[in-house]
Amino acid sequence: MHGTISCGHCGVKEKGMQITRETDYAIRCVYYLAGKKDEVIMVDEIAREMCTPKSFLSKILQKLARADIVKSYRGVKGGFQLSRDPSKISLLDVIEAVQGPVAMNICAVDKKACKLSSTCAIHPVWVDVRAKVEKLLRSKKISGLKSR
Repeated sequence: MHGTISCGHCGVKEKGMQITRETDYAIRCVYYLAGKKDEVIMVDEIAREMCTPKSFLSKILQKLARADIVKSYRGVKGGFQLSRDPSKISLLDVIEAVQGPVAMNICAVDKKACKLSSTCAIHPVWVDVRAKVEKLLRSKKISGLKSR
């Protein structure tokens, strides 16, 4: 589900709200690590168990490490583990670590991105949608997710 939002007045083109494949893999990875509490798990195992390409997953794990969601350990017994309790990691944390702010339209993130934001009748709707989606995703903790 990929989409581009384009402002006819400003020519600004930005990705719209979507969960990318990279973000999906990141969420699966964090969920998997949550089930392996206090263990250091190798990338090979995570990739195999979560059906994600290893090379792509390595890049995702780097982003998650920069966001302090996972810790990285080097060496023969190296791998990854969550850096904090899964009850303290929200879906919003993971999404923002991988793809940045959540928004239906760029103007909801940066009002200056569109010169019509201050007079646009739809702008407040995008801001409201963003706030509600962020609130929902912030409330969904990794520890609260259940497998089917």
